[in-house]
Amino acid sequence: MEKFTSTSKLNHYILLILGTILMAISVNLVYDPLEMVTGGVTGLAIVIKKVSSIWIKDGIPIWLTNIVLNIPLLIAAVLVRGKTFLKNTLFATVSLSIALYIIPTYDIVYQDYLLAAVFGGLIGGVGLGLVFVTLSSTGGTDLLAMIINKYKPYYSVPQILIVIDGIIVLAGVISFGVTKALYAIIAVYITTKVSDSILEGLKFAKMAYVISDYYDEIAKQIMKDLDRGVTGVSATGMYSNKDKKMLFCVVSKKEIVELTEIVAKIDPRAFIIVSDVREVMGEGFREYRQ
Repeated sequence: MEKFTSTSKLNHYILLILGTILMAISVNLVYDPLEMVTGGVTGLAIVIKKVSSIWIKDGIPIWLTNIVLNIPLLIAAVLVRGKTFLKNTLFATVSLSIALYIIPTYDIVYQDYLLAAVFGGLIGGVGLGLVFVTLSSTGGTDLLAMIINKYKPYYSVPQILIVIDGIIVLAGVISFGVTKALYAIIAVYITTKVSDSILEGLKFAKMAYVISDYYDEIAKQIMKDLDRGVTGVSATGMYSNKDKKMLFCVVSKKEIVELTEIVAKIDPRAFIIVSDVREVMGEGFREYRQ
């Protein structure tokens, strides 16, 4: 058990570090060189860097602004999400700041704003999604979004985030003009879609309904080969007017192929309905956490 716990924690921090590195890459190699304000504390830090360059050579570093602006938000996180959440968020915030410090600022898209919006949004979205998967935050506006999500769970974190970041992007119009802001909006949209897909994709499963006269044999084979629970639902065929059992089973995306093969071998005439399940909690899937 201790070994399993240690492995889980290691994977947890690996995802956090990888996610923050990808986010830093999108900022230092895409957004900052093109002065694209995509929202969040890093977006605001780009504006501050530009404005402060009047008095300070090269302006205030983004990594420094990221740390300073996150301090009050981290304090608020203690009150709302608890010390465990603060620990993860503090680690992610520091990790992001270090990555922003280490990764040099360089224009990898050669002033192509469309490429910047697409690849910046893709890279940043994957990074943000990996951070959210660990139930953590890098601070800033995504921390604010997770706090709001605590009270408004029917809105996903990325959905809340796009509203907050949209406001910051509009503020970026004043500093860098409309054109850059419009491309930044495209980047924010792509970031949200990618991060949302990562969150939902990890929860996807398949639900299967099986209608067959050999329901008992099929159910036993599924439980034996797939180690999945099967529920028998009483049903009546309206054409034959006969009572029968309809099997209900939820499996992973990989297991649905094996399930259909099991059914086909036992009863080639069986009727199977397969549909997507957006989220599954319980034994064999994601555990419920309150």
